Amino acid sequence: MTETTFTPRVFSGIQPSGNLHLGNYLGALKRFVDWQAKDVESIYCMVDMHAITVWQDPADLKKSTRELCAGFIAAGLDPEQSILINQSQVPEHAQLAWIFNCVARMGWMQRMTQWKDKAGKNAQNASLGLFAYPALMAADILVYHATHVPVGEDQKQHLELTRDIAMKFNHDYGVDFFPVTEPVIEGAATRVMSLRDGSKKMSKSDASDASRINLTDDADTIAKKIRKAKTDPDALPSEVEGLEGRPEARNLVNIYAALAEQSVDQVLADVGGKAFSEFKPMLADLSVAKMSPITTEMARLMQHQDEIDKILARGSERAREITAPILRKTYDIVGMVAPVTL
Repeated sequence: MTETTFTPRVFSGIQPSGNLHLGNYLGALKRFVDWQAKDVESIYCMVDMHAITVWQDPADLKKSTRELCAGFIAAGLDPEQSILINQSQVPEHAQLAWIFNCVARMGWMQRMTQWKDKAGKNAQNASLGLFAYPALMAADILVYHATHVPVGEDQKQHLELTRDIAMKFNHDYGVDFFPVTEPVIEGAATRVMSLRDGSKKMSKSDASDASRINLTDDADTIAKKIRKAKTDPDALPSEVEGLEGRPEARNLVNIYAALAEQSVDQVLADVGGKAFSEFKPMLADLSVAKMSPITTEMARLMQHQDEIDKILARGSERAREITAPILRKTYDIVGMVAPVTL
């Protein structure tokens, strides 16, 4: 079997579940923009089909999908340079997911940490979609023959499953058709933690709004949340080892490093010995400088939702130029007769 050389292509997606925050920006959006600058073909997706694996208010889901698209653009993604899509508007995602449902094994799905966490002891009442959604995630990626996926640490297991599905499909059908996608986990703040508890991930579901910086927060709110962020009484260390056992200090330094586009070592070389009373104003000023323009542009775009809808419609057209031929070839490999319109 001849080894296939795949065109470098980046794919990643975010659930439109509302309340975009600093963790989404540093862990995903900023990195998407960095990949765009590398001039590699890239597709970024609002994964609304994943969102409905648990019940969503329909009006809120539509609003959140448009708001996420606004966040993509405000963060610096150019819809002419990158392809921005709403998952449900590209039907090949769901069509390939069914084929992957028939390739993936039950045991693979049962081992998924996210399934165990979300379903818990109530697994019998969880939706089939929640159980099977890693196969849809694999389809999201592989329907583009994506070679690289920027992800956070918490998504690494899903990428491993995507690789398993690609390898099993290729093996079962004696082809080298789907790439074994590489996860890309990079940056100083790939996992941004709560401002109130450095041991917990920053999350929209946290009851305390003070635990996160929302992308809709104004400058005063951002600065106030940074000033009130939980810390410890000790001065900042000059070396990374000094952050051991200090989760809140580590989190704030990581955030500063990511926003300043510096390494943690570089930041500590500059701020080592400073008290948090000195460091927090520095972090607040930097956060406001970086985040306020995003907030302003998101608000502008949300006043022109027809503009967002046109961007998504154009994105789906461009996406299908890639996905339709790949799905047609997949049907042929499997022995399914593709409709002529596919």
